[in-house]
Amino acid sequence: MSEAAFQKAAEEVKQLKSQPTDQEMLDVYSHYKQATVGDVNTDRPGMLDFKGKAKWDAWYALKGMSKEDAMKAYVAKVEELKGKYGI
Repeated sequence: MSEAAFQKAAEEVKQLKSQPTDQEMLDVYSHYKQATVGDVNTDRPGMLDFKGKAKWDAWYALKGMSKEDAMKAYVAKVEELKGKYGI
C-alpha cells in the first residue's frame, strides 16, 4: 500500500455525495488514526463525551493492527463508500 493511495483516499472520503452512517464514519476514523498514529495513545474521554468515547472505542478496537494493514483497510473502506455514496 502506497502512502499516495492512502492520501488520495483521505481526500476522496471528504468528497462523498452524502454522509455515510455513523458506524461507517467510525470505521473510517479508526483506521485513519491507526494508520497515522498507531495504537491509541490517549485516555478514554469522559462519560458525557459520547461521540468522543465512540471514536476512542473504535480506534482502541484496532490496537495491535500494523500501520500498513490499517492503511489497506482504510483505502478499502473508502473505495466501498465511494461505490455506495458516489463522489
